[in-house]
Order: sequence, then structure tokens, then C-alpha cells
Amino acid sequence: MSRIKFMNTEIDNLTMTEALDAIDDLIAANKNAYVVTPNVDHIIQLERGGEIVDVYKHADLILCDGKPLIWISKWYGTPIREKISGSDLFPLLCERAAKKGYKMFFLGAAEGVAARAAKNLEARYPGLDVCGIYSPPYGFENDEVEMEKITKMIKDAAPQILIVGLGAPKQEKFIYHNRERLGVPVSLGLGASLDFEAGQIKRAPKWMANHGFEWLYRITQDPKRLAKRYLVDDRKIFKLALKYKNKKKSSLRLTLRQRRA
Repeated sequence: MSRIKFMNTEIDNLTMTEALDAIDDLIAANKNAYVVTPNVDHIIQLERGGEIVDVYKHADLILCDGKPLIWISKWYGTPIREKISGSDLFPLLCERAAKKGYKMFFLGAAEGVAARAAKNLEARYPGLDVCGIYSPPYGFENDEVEMEKITKMIKDAAPQILIVGLGAPKQEKFIYHNRERLGVPVSLGLGASLDFEAGQIKRAPKWMANHGFEWLYRITQDPKRLAKRYLVDDRKIFKLALKYKNKKKSSLRLTLRQRRA
């Protein structure tokens, strides 16, 4: 697998097809693996440090989700081959699960949303087996009774793929802490993907996503929650991009000096 250093994390530099094949391999290995999909917001959170650093450090597959990160990678001279957003990966993963007979469990989203998503996806991909759906109450991760209920539900359903839609970074932290307990071959935190597939939230037109303007469309869908994140917090990526560009230059100069010595 082609994993490269990128800013404050690493990226598995894969195409979408290669990412799906890699997930197949993780399912076959059956070792409670998990996938993360870093975007601009994740990079900024990683820079602050804390628990998310450990989450990323132990991830089995790290896929780039965001055109701005693709642009930065090209500026660095080490281009990331393809944007693999969770919302693009999810339906393709469902299609592959239908073909290969993988069972999927959907955990998260508001009441009724995962059920609608499952119904829509099963209609689109004949043979898809969504073997379980559950929308947990707020604070469930700190309620041992609720956690026991979820654990039993997932173990009884025995999925090969667990989709967790709790929002980032909560979903990634949940998977990281509970992957051994739940015992699912591969888990993915896919944020709003369940809402998209349920028709709860509209996705940006393809041309906007392909040109890096999906964030602008999403603000119009949920301005109260997303305006500050996209318009204020995510602007920090420019400073970080420059910081890691300079670090790369310094490292290269040091390497050249060592070679000359």
C-alpha cells in the first residue's frame, strides 16, 4: 500500500477502486480494522493534538477527503491521486457489499434516518444486506447499559462492515475505543453519508464537489452549524499548509547537507 506523509498525518495514496480493494483485504483479514477520511477540519483538529492523534495513528486506512488537501499535495510536489470522500465511498461500498455478500450495520444519525438510507440503498443495490440499524440516544457512549445493548446488537447481527454516523471526531473516537469490543472486520465513520442516502440532506452538485466548492453548498444546507467551521475555523489550513511546506524544505536542505558531509 502506498502510504505517504502529508502535513500532520499520513495518507494512503490510492484511487477509489484501490481503496475499495483495500477494504476487501481488511475484511478478509478480520482484525477489527477501521478507516478514517481526513478533510481540512480533521487536519486542523490533528494540529491541536489530543485523542484524535492516537485515532489516526492506529487507523488501518487513511483516505483523503477534500479537494483543498489535493491542491496542497500538488503544491508540495507529492500529489494525492484522488479525493475519496466518505459520501462518495459509501454507496460504492454498498454496491460492492451487495456483490460480495458482506453484511452492513448502520449506527447513528437521527431516528429513522438510517432506516430510510438502508431502504434506499437496498432498492438501488439488489442483494445488499443491511443486517442492523440503530440510532443511539445522546450520551450513549458513557452509558454502560446502552453500550452493552449496542454491543449485543452488533455481535448478534455479525456484520462485516460497520458504518458509524455520529459526526467527526466523535464517530472516529467511538470506533477507536470500541473496535475490539464490537469485533467487526472493518468500521468507517462516514458522518453525513447516512443523511445523504436517506434524502435528509442534499448533496452538492457534482461540478461543485469536483471544483472544491462542496463546502459552500453545505453551508446553505446547515448555516447555523457549518458557517463558523468553514468560514472561520478552516481558514487555518492556509497557515498550516505553509508551515508544513517550510518544514519539508528544511528537511530537504538538511538531507542535502548530510549527503555533502
